[in-house]
Amino acid sequence: MMKTQELCRVIIDENLKLLAHVQTEEVEVFMQGLDQAENIFCAAQGRSGYILRCFCMRLTHLGCRAYFAGETVTPRIKSGDILVVLSGSGRTAYTVELIKLAKRARAATYGVIGTKDSPMGRNLDHVVCLPVPSQNSRSPSENPSIQILDSLFEQAAFVLLESILLEFFQKQGSDQGGLLERHTNLE
Repeated sequence: MMKTQELCRVIIDENLKLLAHVQTEEVEVFMQGLDQAENIFCAAQGRSGYILRCFCMRLTHLGCRAYFAGETVTPRIKSGDILVVLSGSGRTAYTVELIKLAKRARAATYGVIGTKDSPMGRNLDHVVCLPVPSQNSRSPSENPSIQILDSLFEQAAFVLLESILLEFFQKQGSDQGGLLERHTNLE
């Protein structure tokens, strides 16, 4: 049995290996979509939903109009807006339906997903792929991670999304004061 410090190194190494597979072009298209969007809507379920909520919050801190789908204060999606989804399997039925609704409203759809050949992968306009087998994989040889279920995907997605946010922040001039002005003070 490995100890905590050794497990930390294994987890970090797994993330570095996975993130090395991310295609720069896919990320650039995603960043352009974020930059040009009038409003940014985010949608994901389970632990991926928590990761994407972090991303949505930071987009707000960066001055974007960002909303998490399903919240009571979320406005209508329309042309000029984008929907961003996050899913390791690319099969979460509720999120697939939200993609279809967004497309009917003529919004662009983007996703960070683990499997391009999936219902989400086939419905999204643009995909950033973090190619890790999801919890639906049956063969142990397919899963390069020692971690529980989709933990590797979720961790790598968090790091990737934080990197994208940091690049946006640097382009804005890295002004922490501006972020603080948009940060909540009701806490």
